[in-house]
Amino acid sequence: MIGNLDLYRIFNVVSGNKSFSKAAQELYMTQSAVSQAIMKLENELGVQLFHRTSKGIVLTNEGKLLNEYINSALGMINAGEEKILEINKLNTGQLRIAVGDTISRYFLLPYLEDFHARYPGIRLNILNGTTSEICDYIKSGKADVGICNLPINDENLEIIPCMEVSDIFVCGDKFKRITEKPISFEYLMKMPLIFLERKSNSRKFVENFFKKKGFQLSPAFELGSHDLVVEFAKINLGISCVVKEFVNNYLERGELYELKLEEEIPKRSIGICHLKNVPLSRAAGKFVEKIHKI
Repeated sequence: MIGNLDLYRIFNVVSGNKSFSKAAQELYMTQSAVSQAIMKLENELGVQLFHRTSKGIVLTNEGKLLNEYINSALGMINAGEEKILEINKLNTGQLRIAVGDTISRYFLLPYLEDFHARYPGIRLNILNGTTSEICDYIKSGKADVGICNLPINDENLEIIPCMEVSDIFVCGDKFKRITEKPISFEYLMKMPLIFLERKSNSRKFVENFFKKKGFQLSPAFELGSHDLVVEFAKINLGISCVVKEFVNNYLERGELYELKLEEEIPKRSIGICHLKNVPLSRAAGKFVEKIHKI
């Protein structure tokens, strides 16, 4: 059947023009080649498709039946080709992004706004989750790309660091006095600490840092969102571990104060991840390219 596709196209043009000569002109073929193609199709199908008359050609009943299906099939093929062209031009399609609340709010939103303005025909589907959930979304095919806290150690994923961030400790007015000079880790551990919950990748990173220094975290509060961690510090419930780049506005306005530690926590990264050895869709590729330029 696939081998006859060119014959079906010729048949469709002949039936539309009701003339071998006009069809030949449209197809840039000789009239003899068109006639031979129709004869070959008739022989393969075992039916006559056209009546040859002195006034031209007309479809037989079998030809009319075939023409209905050929028109429909070629229409679907043309529609499919047009859709592919639209996708290549990013006029249509879908982009599925897995991301956590904090990174979505403080990092991703400007890029989503810009991408949507450039490619309004691309439907954006945002999946929320922790870093481990984001990795699962990608590996199960539910998301094209993920944006999350690094490091991630997964041989199935391509990891692209795109922004360095710093984990710091902040407090409100009640604890402002301890921000005047660097404090030791021993002193910090005696304070009422406020952290994200244990499954957070950023929490694990900081916790591992202190473990290497010989300290075990014992937070007074473990919360489900970065925003809550910030708010608890603002109302003087303790010392919060936050991402500096996400609280700069609070620091500049004097709503929070940064504690100086005897040794800074190493920087880490926020990054993009996607499946290795699996080509990204054009939309996903453009989005990754845009973020990776920062």
